[in-house]
Amino acid sequence: MLKYILPLLLFIVLAVFLALGLNLHPNEIPSPLINKPAPAFSAPKLQAPEEKLSQTDLKGKVWLFNVWASWCASCRSEHPILNQLAQTKAAIIVGLNYKDEPEAAKGWLAQLGNPYDVSIMDQDGRIGIDWGVYGVPETFVIDKQGVVRYKHTGPVTPDDVQQTFLPLIANLQAEN
Repeated sequence: MLKYILPLLLFIVLAVFLALGLNLHPNEIPSPLINKPAPAFSAPKLQAPEEKLSQTDLKGKVWLFNVWASWCASCRSEHPILNQLAQTKAAIIVGLNYKDEPEAAKGWLAQLGNPYDVSIMDQDGRIGIDWGVYGVPETFVIDKQGVVRYKHTGPVTPDDVQQTFLPLIANLQAEN
């Protein structure tokens, strides 16, 4: 009898864990960066590799940091939404081209439009590691003092823009 009960109990425990896991939201992966200074970086600009951009260049501005790549299917699905968000000029949008070839990235932006005020290259993935990137796309909101205020994992949707990004950006823009 025990040889039948033990596998049944094990199955029930696994089923409970599976049910709990299915109710999790992958876009809500917590980030240790929230309410902490943005990790330091200095990287060449995609469109002008002889020039570099660092997080200190963005002090005093609210900005979005969108991690993307031309090989990323989810990035392609969120791209029209980022193009629309860029038209609002609510905040500066900085792209981090992650583990990608510069020519492929430039071609992708030429074909699909360029929502980024500036895009920087992270070919070896080191900046992504410092930012705790799990995968692309990911989007961070950084305040005027250079503090990370929000992280979104996965593609941004129109609802995310309307319900989360724009209200948060407006609040951060209003702060001194």
